Amino acid sequence: MPSDEKMPTAQVLIVDDEPDHAEVMAEALRRMGHVCTLVNDLEAANDELKHGQFDLIVTDLVMDNPDDGQKVLAAARQSQPDAETIKVTAHGDVPTAKAAIKGGAYDFIEKPLDLDIFRTLCNHAIQAVMLRAQNTHLHQRLDEQFGFEGIIGGAPSIRSLITTMRQVAPSNIPVLITGESGTGKELIAQALHNNSKRAKKPFAPLNCAGLSASILEDELFGHVKGAFTGADKERQGRFEFADGGTLFLDEVGDMPADMQAKLLRVLESGEVVRLGSNNIRHVDVRLVSATNHDLEKLVKEGTFREDLYFRIKGVELHLPPLRERREDIPMLVNHYVGHYARQLDKPVPDVAEDVQMALMQHDWPGNIRQLMNAIQSMVVIAGQDKIQPRHLPPEVRDAGSTDDAGNLTESGGIGGAGGMSLDQIEKKAIRDALRVTAGNREQAAQMLGIGERTLYRKLKEYGLK
Repeated sequence: MPSDEKMPTAQVLIVDDEPDHAEVMAEALRRMGHVCTLVNDLEAANDELKHGQFDLIVTDLVMDNPDDGQKVLAAARQSQPDAETIKVTAHGDVPTAKAAIKGGAYDFIEKPLDLDIFRTLCNHAIQAVMLRAQNTHLHQRLDEQFGFEGIIGGAPSIRSLITTMRQVAPSNIPVLITGESGTGKELIAQALHNNSKRAKKPFAPLNCAGLSASILEDELFGHVKGAFTGADKERQGRFEFADGGTLFLDEVGDMPADMQAKLLRVLESGEVVRLGSNNIRHVDVRLVSATNHDLEKLVKEGTFREDLYFRIKGVELHLPPLRERREDIPMLVNHYVGHYARQLDKPVPDVAEDVQMALMQHDWPGNIRQLMNAIQSMVVIAGQDKIQPRHLPPEVRDAGSTDDAGNLTESGGIGGAGGMSLDQIEKKAIRDALRVTAGNREQAAQMLGIGERTLYRKLKEYGLK
């Protein structure tokens, strides 16, 4: 990289059982603008690798136990596949360090450190990570133009989901989307269609929940004039409307048994017959289905056809509930606050820090749909003011204690989130914001919905200098 080109900000984890030595390495990298997190043992390293996201891991090879450094490498390779790892070793451990490179480490450096060589080595490793990230970012920019822009989040489960969607979307394979109500299954279905070769053809959604067999049959297959009382004109069904495109059947697990057989026949033959007609119409439709039920359980109970289940489940995409991706909540809050403020043609309001914390703690049984409704309500009620705890919906506000002014005075515990504490969630959200904004604290604070001074205090509190 040319010397006059600014090195992008990187997230660096430094693991060393000698705190002073760790601080020396960290200070060398901080002077170059990188964000460093310091830990002094294997247990703390594993915790950071599990809950954080890093570009570079610098670890001492021998700590409390001779193989601690190798264990850090193994854990990093599993949980941080996009990161690079540098080993710090004493002279006598060079053969072991070389073996570590064969095991996936980027390189090693001997003690005592030459800080110039150390910085150069780290920069080369960071450049390798950033080049890969730039390539990924280009793909993401293409996604933003063609339909993935509505899927907001940086949680590993969401990144993995988008990767699979990118692979599946261009094909004609049926897709089954599973997840709780309110997680955004129709958004996923629409994104699959937008990224498919069928994007210029219709996307036809139909929610099967609560529809009788007769209504569902008419919706799917259509009817001719006079087919039944009130059928005063011909009507095409969703299959015909979606010909060449995508048919999205939401809550397919609620489909009546006799309609399951008729749906299976159409999927196998590609032939549709309107109600009241004998004429066969051929259709070319890609089916995307969604359900909040456990279809395997329904199959065992005999309420869902096994052959239909295997027909619609070409690829299964699972949407995690919001309580399992809490680190995405600040990003979602910031997005929807702006969205609803623009709808109301008003300035985008700030969100108080304790409001963000309350939203991150709530379990959100209604998932993103419930969060969106809560944010819309807060934006409306707050008017021109900053969004404060008193503007929170009762079900969120009542989860914690408030003072007479309606300010939160204490935080309740949180469950789920893969065992992450609120501090771990907050730390990860800050790291993600710094990553997205290339270390720009002002932009990161805006993304998180907190003040820049608050972010600076949090950076000091968590050692993310």
